[in-house]
Parts: sequence; C-alpha cells; structure tokens
Amino acid sequence: MSLGLSRLSQISRLSRRLTACVPRRAVVALIAATAVLVTGPAVAAPAKARAATAQTSDRAAGFAAACPATGFISQGYTPGHNGIDVAADYGTPIYAVGDGEVTISGYDPGGYGQWIRILHPDGTTTEYGHMYQRDVQAGDRVTAGQQIALMGSEGQSSGPHLHLRVWVNVGTGVHTDPIPYLADRGVNMPCTPGSDPRPVPLEHPAESGRVVSARSADGRLEVFAAGVDGVHHAWQESVNGAWSDWEPLGGPPGSELAIGPNADGRLELFAINGDVFQHRYQLQPSGGWSGWESFGRGGRDIAVGANGDGRLEVFASGPDAVLHRYQTAPNGGWSGWEATGGGPANSRIEMEKAPDGRLEVFALNGDTFQHLYQTAVNGGWSSWQPFGTGGHDLTLDHNQDGRLEVFASGPEGVFHRYQTSPADWSGWEEFGGPADSQLTSQRAADGRIEVFAINGTTAQHIWQTAVNAPYGAWEPFGDGGTEITATANADGRIEVFGTNPTGVYHRWQTGFSTWSTWAWLNNTPGPGVN
Repeated sequence: MSLGLSRLSQISRLSRRLTACVPRRAVVALIAATAVLVTGPAVAAPAKARAATAQTSDRAAGFAAACPATGFISQGYTPGHNGIDVAADYGTPIYAVGDGEVTISGYDPGGYGQWIRILHPDGTTTEYGHMYQRDVQAGDRVTAGQQIALMGSEGQSSGPHLHLRVWVNVGTGVHTDPIPYLADRGVNMPCTPGSDPRPVPLEHPAESGRVVSARSADGRLEVFAAGVDGVHHAWQESVNGAWSDWEPLGGPPGSELAIGPNADGRLELFAINGDVFQHRYQLQPSGGWSGWESFGRGGRDIAVGANGDGRLEVFASGPDAVLHRYQTAPNGGWSGWEATGGGPANSRIEMEKAPDGRLEVFALNGDTFQHLYQTAVNGGWSSWQPFGTGGHDLTLDHNQDGRLEVFASGPEGVFHRYQTSPADWSGWEEFGGPADSQLTSQRAADGRIEVFAINGTTAQHIWQTAVNAPYGAWEPFGDGGTEITATANADGRIEVFGTNPTGVYHRWQTGFSTWSTWAWLNNTPGPGVN
C-alpha cells in the first residue's frame, strides 16, 4: 500500500499546481489539485493555518429560507451573470432570505444603486441590488421573511427588478446559483412571499463507514474514526475553522460507524464490530457526550437516518440478514430489533431520503445488491427489491432535483444508477474509476454531486459538470488508503477525510475551484485505520 511520495516530489507537484491554477470549467466546476496522502506532519500543512470563513453561530447550520420577492425570473445565473434577476413592479417588497446580520446597506451609483448584504448563520451571504428604498441598516439583525427594501431600477438596470446574489464565501469570492441554494432551503423560484409555514429542508443521512463526520447543531463539524484500539473523536473549534486534538473514546475496536441527528439537534453515534454494538449521544445540542451504551449484538455494517418526524432509524447487517430498530418517539426510547424480511447477508449498507421524505436503504455484498424503501413517510417498509449484482462498496446521494443516485465499486471500477422518475431507475452505467474502491460522495455548494474513491493505490474524484447533469472525467485526488468520507462545512465547502494505517488525513476546499493539500487534523495523526 502506498503511503505517499517523497517531500521533494510533493513540493514539485504543488509548485506546478500553483503555476497553473486557472479553472478549466469556469464557474460550475471544481478543479482537482493533484495531491498525495502524506506520511506525517512534517510535510502536512497545519490545519490551524486554514482561515475561518464564517462567524461562529449559535444556531444550526443551514436554515429554512423565505421567498425574497414575488415576480418572474427575467435573467438566470450564468458565468457572466453572478445572480438571478426577479422582475416585478416598482415598490414590490423585498424580503430577507434568512435570519442574519446586515453587513452592508448602502448606495453604489455605478452598479447596484441601493443594495444590501446579509450574513446568515451558516456562513453564506445573500446580496440584494437595485432597490429604490432600503428599510434596514448595517448592523441590524433581521429574520427570514422580514421586509428589507422595495424593488427599484437604480444603478445599471433597464427596469425594476431584484438582483439576488448568493455568496458561499465572500472572503474568497465564491458565489453560487441562488435557485438551487433556495431550493435546498425549501423555497422554489419563482415564489410567493409569506406562504408560511416554510418547509424545513430534508435531513439527509450521513455516510457510514470506519470514519464518519457530521455537523453539530451550531455548525461545527465533528469526525469519528475507528482504529484497532477503539473510536477516536475530533471536532472543529469554531464554525468552518481549525480542529481540536484527537480524543480517544474507547468503544468497539475496528468498528463500522454511523452518525445521525436527533430531532432536538443532538448527534448520536453508533458503532458495530463482529462482537458488539454500542452507541453514545450528545447530552445537549453541540454539547458533551454520554458514555458508550449497549445497542445490540455484533454484525457487519450499519446505517442510520432520520424519519420525517425526526425519529432515528438504524439498520444493521449480519451473517443472516438485515435488521432494523427505531426510536418510538423523537428523541425518545428505542424499539427492539425487528426483521426486515431478508436483505443481503454481511452487506455494506447506506441510506438516503427521497424528495417526499421517505427513507430508502441500499445493501450490497459480494454476490447481490438489494434495496427497500418506506411505503409512506414515517411508515412501514417495502420488501427487498433486486438492484444489481454484487460489488465492493457503495455511496448514495441526491441530485438538486431530488432524484437519488447510487454509485457502486467492483473489480472493474465504479458504476452508477440514477432515478429517472420517483419510481423508475436507469440501468447500471459504467463510470470508470478505481477498482474495488471505498466510495463517498457530497454535494457541492451549487448542488452538483462530487464522488470520491480510494483503494490501496490511488484516490480519485469526479463531479457533475452542471446541476443534475452528467459527469466529467476522473481526476487524481491523492495516493491510496483504506477509507474515505466527505462532508460539507457550514459555508458549503466540501471537506474529505481519508485514512491509512498511519492515521487520518483531511483535505478541504479553499475556494470554489481549489483544494488544500492532505494534512493531519491539528498536526496529530489520530488512529490508524487498516
């Protein structure tokens, strides 16, 4: 297994990367920097060197958005037009997309005319231009749906409209299409202001594996990795910021992990190996953790997802079939273990959520691939359905339009299959990529799916060329390793964790089209993962 290149080789590659960093796919693509999993902190950029890109929040990352204004979309988001235009009559009210602080409320005679900028608790910023009246000032706190201005045609404008721009990160100049940004927060454009209650964004299950990550209620990422001596834990010390030291937690050694949020925002961690199944949970949102508690007997793999009513549901595979267990009330007690009617023995399991809120489970072993799904939100389950032949690993994600997409690795590379409608699927399509690889996926800030794959010799990634669109070509992402998982910071930047027998490394987006090199968390290796 390759553990990295020499330091001289890394410096040479990084130098070539820095001299050719012009994006090749314009606004909608992420450029992959060639990097390797390094062997130790002497060649790793310190995690603390990364600048925090948003304010610490006392609220959950992400929010249920409000409609910004009534009207029609007169111009969409393109590389040459970094926002959308909502056209309506003079004096049409304009509303704050979400809670936040007004950071700019002023006048730009050469461009926007009167304009406003609002920083939201998840680190994103919305910008509103061409008004003829502003109703808020810099420093004001606003709530989602609060009127902030009246529509006008000041500045460079040919008629009354709202120019709405969304910054993923103002400091690095990263902006994104407001339409998928709003859709992900429950508002479909064009929209009608005041249509309360605003829908709460779906809580999609986090990836399971030997390294897992999720955001606490205050927006900070937490990561857990299972080594031969048990489970270890690290966390961001501020939203989008630097990392703590690793903390050993004990628990099942060499275990598969799954993590999910309770209805009240408290994270809950599950760990299973061949002998024991245990869990632990936050005692309050973003707070400290309980000790390990028994959750069942040993097995192969687990996955956890939140029902529409907030109740967690856990699936576990073993030598005979797949079983499940669920909370009997949000944040409440648990049912006993129940059969699911079969399922692949000793399978890898992942979960996703359909656009209507129903959970769906996918299970893969070396011989078969099956899935089952809820027949209603918070309801019962279908029987297991064939989904393909056997493979090595799988990852699931959802397109911006809600369609689920499944990726599976095997001896010939990676294949994928996607919904063509809520009830229909495409056939399997060859996808290339590393053979028999561990897989993970994460959506970029603009809604495009990005897939990461690692095996013993290489790490690669691939991404959609546009929202809901086909994919580009696989590109290098590092040397080989044993496990990989991807998650998103509160400001939308993807962060990837990769493991090998020497420890846990991470790599994060530094901008819309650039990545850091691989580094240990806080210059400490964490547990080795075989």
